[in-house]
Amino acid sequence: MRIESDLKLDFKDVLIRPKRSTLGSRSEVDVDRTLRFRHAGNEWTGFPLIAANMDVTGTFAMARALAGFGALVALHKHYSEDDLAAFFEEDGSRGAFYSLGTTESDREKLRRVDGRVPIRMICLDVANGYTEKFVELVAEIRAEHPQAVVMAGNVVTGDMTEQLVLAGADIVKVGIGPGSVCTTRKMTGVGYPQLSAIIECADAAHGLGGHVCADGGCTVPGDVAKAYGAGADFVMLGGMLAGHDECEGDIRYEERDGERVPVGMTFYGMSSDTAMNKHSGGVAHYRASEGKTVEVPYRGPVADTMQEIMGGVRSMMTYIGARKLKEVPKRTTFVLVGSQLNTVFGG
Repeated sequence: MRIESDLKLDFKDVLIRPKRSTLGSRSEVDVDRTLRFRHAGNEWTGFPLIAANMDVTGTFAMARALAGFGALVALHKHYSEDDLAAFFEEDGSRGAFYSLGTTESDREKLRRVDGRVPIRMICLDVANGYTEKFVELVAEIRAEHPQAVVMAGNVVTGDMTEQLVLAGADIVKVGIGPGSVCTTRKMTGVGYPQLSAIIECADAAHGLGGHVCADGGCTVPGDVAKAYGAGADFVMLGGMLAGHDECEGDIRYEERDGERVPVGMTFYGMSSDTAMNKHSGGVAHYRASEGKTVEVPYRGPVADTMQEIMGGVRSMMTYIGARKLKEVPKRTTFVLVGSQLNTVFGG
């Protein structure tokens, strides 16, 4: 047993210090990035935000909506082979990751879909990216799909980030336990403060020509801005994109003035009882549920939320004088704080 005594930080622990800027308006900044991938060898340009590969948010409708903002979606893995093939044939160029886990049936399904229509972006997703088997699987997926951009995770430390990049990952997904419907930290005691995880993993990945995706922990647009400031190349969102028309959660309605109106939508973690009962017939005897099920307010079309997120990022860039999104980490100075918000009129 050992204790690391150096301070590790989360989004709530810091603010970004403003700097003198020549920018006069949010309209002068560019929130798109062009990223070149180490292994796939191709480039991608857009707003580097990804809807999480959860049942509720990783949907075809979300992919079509976010494409209008230049953003991406990691589709959930429970769509049928026919539906996935049809989507990628018609809308694949919009920017969607094909998601899979580590089972042989997942890999066979990917091979079949890829045989029908080429898959250009793959999200290899597990809760624990620290096993030797997972590293070997990343290498195998890279060998089988040499032209595809491979995103793999999750991890929270620089050493495993380097190992996954060397094994074949173009993007390493960073985050253990920070998600709004994740209970891994509560159930296992395992995790890492998300801001520090992003900083350390980004340093490791960038030294090898790789990229990182900050997965989890963002609750407001300012957290997305901080993730970019910490070095994240992509930011993945679940809870912030839940509750919208493009999601697939169950909607709760209420009668108001004689009219039936939507007021809430179900949102749940992919390791929750809800997800495992739905897809696996229940929680396996050798594991515990590590997710929760909640109801989030119904929020209408996702376009309104995307405008808020992108507007917040643009405003942050004007505060620190970053004309392009790629400049943000170099111009970011975090300051430690005891509190961030004045909550006298609520949260």
